[in-house]
Amino acid sequence: MHIGVTGASGLVGSALVPMLTMRGDQVTRLVRRQAGAGEATWNPEGTFDASHLAGMDAVVHLAGENIAAARWSAKVKERIRTSRVQGTHALCKALAQMPTPPKMLVSASAIGFYGNRGDEPLTEAAAVGTGFLAEVVRDWEAAAQPARDAGLRVVNLRIGVILSPKGGALAKMLLPFKLGAGGRVGSGRQYWSWISIEDVAGAIHHALRTDSLLGPVNVVAPNPVTNAEFTKTLGRVLNRPTIVPMPAFAARLALGEMADELLLSSTRVVPDKLDRSGYDFRQPALEPALRHLLGKYP
Repeated sequence: MHIGVTGASGLVGSALVPMLTMRGDQVTRLVRRQAGAGEATWNPEGTFDASHLAGMDAVVHLAGENIAAARWSAKVKERIRTSRVQGTHALCKALAQMPTPPKMLVSASAIGFYGNRGDEPLTEAAAVGTGFLAEVVRDWEAAAQPARDAGLRVVNLRIGVILSPKGGALAKMLLPFKLGAGGRVGSGRQYWSWISIEDVAGAIHHALRTDSLLGPVNVVAPNPVTNAEFTKTLGRVLNRPTIVPMPAFAARLALGEMADELLLSSTRVVPDKLDRSGYDFRQPALEPALRHLLGKYP
């Protein structure tokens, strides 16, 4: 299979591309700079020449502004929205105009779609929630409509909290936890729907080859945990105490609106479509996943 990948140098792309090539797929990285070997240039901020995509069987769209890179000002929020909605629409419009477009588009999305929902189990059938991220994700998924109208099979990957020592939430937590300064955030009762980086890449590979998968797909492990459980488990894996909580007011003081939507929000997501389509999770439980990722075995 010949697959184009945007965001190939990001956290997910860096894990996905080697997996695909190892399994015999041909990968073309879609980059914004001048293309080199094994690359093609695309412009997420406008139109671009889709002829570079001719002959591809699928496109995996992972590009987008890091939502946790900076405190959410109005300018940062606009960059987050534009990079996802405008970039996806530009890509999908170009795909739709091709004489012979790829057969499928697997596009990143996020469980932020559901908003703060307490302990309600959320399958892909759940309605959109409220808040900035829910609105962005709703519009992000809608931006793929030109590809759907052109007959591509479109999968929107609603990805949870990605666990990787190389980036994301876990990487940021490691230093304070290793120093014994880790602890629950807020009440600790909020659900964190997590997934290992290996299962994110595995789920994308599965989506590319499973014709029955269509529309939103929750890319989360089958065993979400509360923040308190996550904290306790990470401390046990690192053999460090977890007695320094971060009160909700302190999180809001440090991070503003981002704290409510990323740290204090409760989203208990269920991977219903992945389960029903036969995906075999490599890391279904939190403690074994953390021990594998961090090389901390009992």
